[in-house]
Amino acid sequence: MEEFGQASASLESSVEEVISKDRMVGAKVNARGELIELKFHTQKYRQMAPAELASAITDVINQARKRMFARVTQAYAQFMPEGIDIDEVMSGTFDPSRLLGDLDLPFPSGAAKPFDGDRP
Repeated sequence: MEEFGQASASLESSVEEVISKDRMVGAKVNARGELIELKFHTQKYRQMAPAELASAITDVINQARKRMFARVTQAYAQFMPEGIDIDEVMSGTFDPSRLLGDLDLPFPSGAAKPFDGDRP
């Protein structure tokens, strides 16, 4: 538990920053993937079409989130029980009823199974 706490504390203060290839815009996200800073490093954005600017901003934010997701996944992977895919847990696609089935345990009665059908 101490190692888990250290990993969590380390991530709590982590920031991932991505700057666009043309150095026009940069984005910082925290460990929860929340945008904490968006910064324009040049004036190039003033001449860009709205769709082009939106795309540039979205790209740096998504890249920063992807990098942070990888850091969080790596930090917590060591704490996952054998047979559990950390990527599924982190992306929200993990099916706990499958794990219980693998252990030959029934899903708790009265509890809604999280994945009775196709995922949205």
